[in-house]
Amino acid sequence: MADKVTRREFMGKAAAGLAGLGIPYLVPGRALGAEDKVAANERITIGQIGVGGMGNAHTGALLGNPRVEIAAVADVYEPHRLSTQKRIGGNCAAYSDFRKLLERKDIDAVVIATPDHWHALATIYACEAGKDVYCEKPFSLTIEDGRAMVRAVQRNGRIFQVGSQQRSDDNFRLACELVRSGKIGKLKMTRVGIGGGPSCDYEPNVDPPPTLDWDMWLGPAPWVPYTPKRCIYNFRWFYDYSGGMMTDWGHHHNDIAQWGMGTELTGPVYIEGKATFPTSGLYDTATNFDVTYRYADGNVLNTSNRNRHGITFTGTDGWVYVDRGIIEADPPELLTEELGPADVHLYRSPGHHDNWLDCIKTRKKTICHEEIGFRSVSVCHLGNIAMRLGRPLHWDPVNERFIGDEEANRWLSRPYRAPWHL
Repeated sequence: MADKVTRREFMGKAAAGLAGLGIPYLVPGRALGAEDKVAANERITIGQIGVGGMGNAHTGALLGNPRVEIAAVADVYEPHRLSTQKRIGGNCAAYSDFRKLLERKDIDAVVIATPDHWHALATIYACEAGKDVYCEKPFSLTIEDGRAMVRAVQRNGRIFQVGSQQRSDDNFRLACELVRSGKIGKLKMTRVGIGGGPSCDYEPNVDPPPTLDWDMWLGPAPWVPYTPKRCIYNFRWFYDYSGGMMTDWGHHHNDIAQWGMGTELTGPVYIEGKATFPTSGLYDTATNFDVTYRYADGNVLNTSNRNRHGITFTGTDGWVYVDRGIIEADPPELLTEELGPADVHLYRSPGHHDNWLDCIKTRKKTICHEEIGFRSVSVCHLGNIAMRLGRPLHWDPVNERFIGDEEANRWLSRPYRAPWHL
């Protein structure tokens, strides 16, 4: 591929290096300058729901923002809950049940970083409690959960941001602007590369640690005995709680693919996928996969663990490739020429958290609002359904149903374990 762009190279490589070390990648916000002296009554009071993993990363980002006060945290795992409460200090409260946090009238907004199967209920309850929401990706566990979340956000007039922070990165935005401005000619193919999923051996059922509320961790998911590799980070590899690499990294990169294709508010009409799955052990999500989507406007998207990691847009006159910390193009001069007034200029974010905070004040839509997040995760869910059924599917992105295929439509939702319900 062609030469790498040099502008923003230091920040890009730093972000990529952190990601490679397993440190969560967060796009830095703008320097706040005089905002260091924000009056206490002008600060946004935040509660955090889920403070392990990415929740811990959000704590670090928000603690450094003078416009924010973190007043409470909630987590079913006591070590995460208490260590984060201590880290924040002051009068920060800690709860095992996030509903207690939502009862507080002083909290303006919440950051949700729970396992995926809790995203829908936590978001809906938060919106009904009058809180604005930042929710980690993937947006939802199922397509019907996602649509219920969109309705709750819009019905209650809330400001919502999905944790697809790549939208707030200059390289990803530039790649999409070049494609949508026709700089690579007519778009022929978009390829998304994400890693393959893991497998693991069986492990015996054991009693959950006394510091973990296992029943609450499971929540609406089916009840099963506790095993250590079923929760914390590894929940991603169980369809009861997540969607494997297709929703984990796929949400990030398919989101950018749809942004570049201009299909971010719709979806494909045809999906065909194949995959291999673990034949033994605990995990049940795909280890290798290849899914092709076709859109009504002629766009074609291929998502596979065989593609180069990142997003590659190929047109009749060239190509653009982008991933964290890197952007390449052919012809390479595309990366240094300025876009003109007649070209496409996409939403410019000052940083993913700051964009959310700005929009809480202005009540304008965020760069990755609820409908965009829903459409991005829907692509991932459609791919997972096609892989699991092992046959082509025809999708109606307006009515959000498979055409003439009731078996496939049954995969659009999951039953909730009592007493939880949408």
